[in-house]
Amino acid sequence: MGHEYRSATNDGLFSQRSIGGVSVPDSALCRAITEFVRDTETDLLFNHSSRVYFFGAIGGQQRGLSVNRELLYAATMFHDVGLMPSHSTADLRFEVDGANAARDFLKSHNVDPSDIDKVWTGIALHTTPGVPEFMHPVIALTTAGVEMDVLGLTYDQYADEIRDAIVAAFPRTSKFKEDIIQAFYDGNRHKPLTTFGNVNADVIADKEPHFCRANFCSLIRCSGWQA
Repeated sequence: MGHEYRSATNDGLFSQRSIGGVSVPDSALCRAITEFVRDTETDLLFNHSSRVYFFGAIGGQQRGLSVNRELLYAATMFHDVGLMPSHSTADLRFEVDGANAARDFLKSHNVDPSDIDKVWTGIALHTTPGVPEFMHPVIALTTAGVEMDVLGLTYDQYADEIRDAIVAAFPRTSKFKEDIIQAFYDGNRHKPLTTFGNVNADVIADKEPHFCRANFCSLIRCSGWQA
């Protein structure tokens, strides 16, 4: 486990910490991603996204998956950008807003379109469990990292020292569980209908007890079809 660490700031310094054999690629693209996301997101979301990268990449090692870490870094760091007002639309899922922001950013850095598609899909599907795990490693490991940091689904699959090192480098707030739920709510409260079919409907219902979520069966029964 490495110990060298330089925090990413706007003056160009970049994290070079190695944890569990994983580090952020020291490339121009990853430095640009770090600076963009740090300037765009709150500390809560920046640190969360950074942890998601390490949990995803280390989880990939455990599963014997080979992944392009630049692309994984892009997907994990951009996955919650759509929660921020500066990148939130009125009618798209926040996941799609983040995916679109990543696509525009990667296009501006001349990333191959097929690689951009992988990043886009990884972000767009990160709140749709049961599907990404069967897809390309960039997509699968983005969701895996999110599920570890938010839900702790694979908590026991990481050694204590690995978890501790990741949290030391990118701290969780003292009440992270409630803070991240609030962040999800703040990023979705203005467009609750976009949460239909994904986990964020639970967030709206948690914060707004009288929230009437869309119902799949009701949509079928109220459609224009006669039978």
